[in-house]
Amino acid sequence: MKGTNLGEFEELVLLITVARPEEAYSVGIAKIIDEVTNRKVVHSVVHACLNRLLKKGFLSSEMKAGSNKRGGRRKRVYTITPLGMKTLEMVKSQRDQLWAMITPA
Repeated sequence: MKGTNLGEFEELVLLITVARPEEAYSVGIAKIIDEVTNRKVVHSVVHACLNRLLKKGFLSSEMKAGSNKRGGRRKRVYTITPLGMKTLEMVKSQRDQLWAMITPA
């Protein structure tokens, strides 16, 4: 599929969006990346990645109502699109094929 290549960081962001939809916003995504990979992520990097994934058609987004926890501020929440899911499945299949080529030592 042309134009569906994912970078490692983009793949992480898409996986988090699917696995933890309740935390599929920039701060939540950055937090999970830190927890899982032990890698500190600047929020502007997450925003840039989310914008790239929106442009590629892999994500959609909507503004959610504000909450008392956030001082009434709204947040943009992201959802994977069918194209995004198809791309993730393709990447997983490719990785599985490559891992299957490795013979144990």
